[in-house]
Amino acid sequence: MKKTSTIIAFISAVISVIIAVLPNSKFTFIPALAALIFGFIAFNLSKKTGEVKKIIQFSMLLALLALGLSTYKTFFTTPQAPQTEALEKQITDKSEEESEEKKETKEPTELDPAEMEALHDAPLENLDPKD
Repeated sequence: MKKTSTIIAFISAVISVIIAVLPNSKFTFIPALAALIFGFIAFNLSKKTGEVKKIIQFSMLLALLALGLSTYKTFFTTPQAPQTEALEKQITDKSEEESEEKKETKEPTELDPAEMEALHDAPLENLDPKD
């Protein structure tokens, strides 16, 4: 039981240190707490037999180091916002280009008042609904 707890504590401590140095270090707490719990169990079991090994203390130190680093990164790292000015400029440029293209393709046709009267007075029977 002592060897198993020591091995699990050491592996959990190493995993927690690895996760702590990654950019998303919020998940460090789970393996670090597991390392501390198993390290405490191994420490108490080895204390009863009188053989306290340094690997148990080292794994607990690694877990505390990972917890400290993760806590530091959580409180003192500011999230970086993307450059919104450049994005807004690109969006406005695209919308201006699209509006200019729409204006170029859709030019209103103007009719003279005489042509409008001729269209207004045209009989509807001559129009084919299939067209």
